[in-house]
Amino acid sequence: MKNKQFPPGSFGIPVLGETLPFVVDPDFITKRYERYGSIFKSHILGRPTVVMVGPEAAEIVLSSHIDHFSWREGWPNNFKVLLGESLFLMDGEEHRLKRRLIMPAMHGPALANYLNTMENITLNYLKKWEEQQEFTWFQEFKKLTFSIASELLLGTQTDAESDRLSKLFTTLTNGLFAINPLTLPFTQFGKAIAARNQILEHLTQVVKERQKNPTKDALSLLIQARDEEGNSLSEKELIAQAVLLLFAGHETTTTMLTWLCLELALHPEVMQRARDEQQQFVGNSALTLEQLGQMPYLEQILLEIERLHPSVGGGFRGVIKEFEFQGFSVPAGWQLIYAIPETHRISEIYPQPERFDPDRFSSQRQEQKQRPFSLIGFGGGPRICVGIAFAKMEMKIIAAHLLRSYKWEILPNQSLDNVRIPTIHPKDGLRVRFQPL
Repeated sequence: MKNKQFPPGSFGIPVLGETLPFVVDPDFITKRYERYGSIFKSHILGRPTVVMVGPEAAEIVLSSHIDHFSWREGWPNNFKVLLGESLFLMDGEEHRLKRRLIMPAMHGPALANYLNTMENITLNYLKKWEEQQEFTWFQEFKKLTFSIASELLLGTQTDAESDRLSKLFTTLTNGLFAINPLTLPFTQFGKAIAARNQILEHLTQVVKERQKNPTKDALSLLIQARDEEGNSLSEKELIAQAVLLLFAGHETTTTMLTWLCLELALHPEVMQRARDEQQQFVGNSALTLEQLGQMPYLEQILLEIERLHPSVGGGFRGVIKEFEFQGFSVPAGWQLIYAIPETHRISEIYPQPERFDPDRFSSQRQEQKQRPFSLIGFGGGPRICVGIAFAKMEMKIIAAHLLRSYKWEILPNQSLDNVRIPTIHPKDGLRVRFQPL
């Protein structure tokens, strides 16, 4: 690496590097970004690491230099062990081929078939919440989004089964960033592995059932999917993809819906405008795709939630080809993290970035259009989240019904501070009092 300059920063203490502050300090990246700028080095989770912030950095990682990076080599070992060999960890041609098989189950006509189920499950939960009156919304949204994911993706029919799976996924998720990767039964990681094994056991049975008797769920579509050469997903691949779709299909929407309800409660003027928009549909029976497309203000609110409260703090990659950025060289073999919340708070793109302002995304302002890759809550480029349309439709349906029929207030004596791991959520989960309008 003669005459080549590494990015500024510090590798921290021997062996541990900066892993502890990275996991414990929610402002770890922000502080270093303010000090070093949009590229800096560190040593995290056992590897020399480069952290990159901003739309130009995101474009390199997600689009223009995508062949310089590997997903499989990037994500920490815990992710590989717990989430298996799914689309998430595939690279190159293998990823392209498998993604093509999965896409039809998450887009187009399949989505249209999911709408009524999403709406019916939502209405059942709203009734339950009405009876409960007071609850913690993060946990409740987790149950709701998991019910939707398990019924539409797997064809799960019973609440008990969905509930059991949801709890297992919570245990699995808690192991993703466990610093102590010991698999002893009493450790966080050990419990996560036990949960993963029970999930795999359950999904193996479900896959076998669907192979014999396909239904209308996404898994049945995946079983029937064939590419141009007639290739299909193996049983092992189907199980791995089902784990990923269930995991991704409820974790991200849970956090975004929790923040949505928090911000609406804190900004009554935004809530009122969103309610007014819904008035045009009152008296209509079930929601339609056409109606969902006629909610521009709700769309703006959801984009602002994605900007201000993205579900995850960033993405990991392995650097497999040396590259340069802003005059600094990053060698092959390093780990790369691209930072999402910090990219979404660059004041040249989003003035007063800490302010909740859905009008940033109005047709007049469209702040996210100034530079590509300045809104990356769902990733971007050829590997943008495969479930983005599913997630956005689900959030719109839930938000539309909440705005039409309910009011809520935040209960006192709770912490609404950001917790970043495993997904970004309010510390105490948002306790509310919930009532019909």
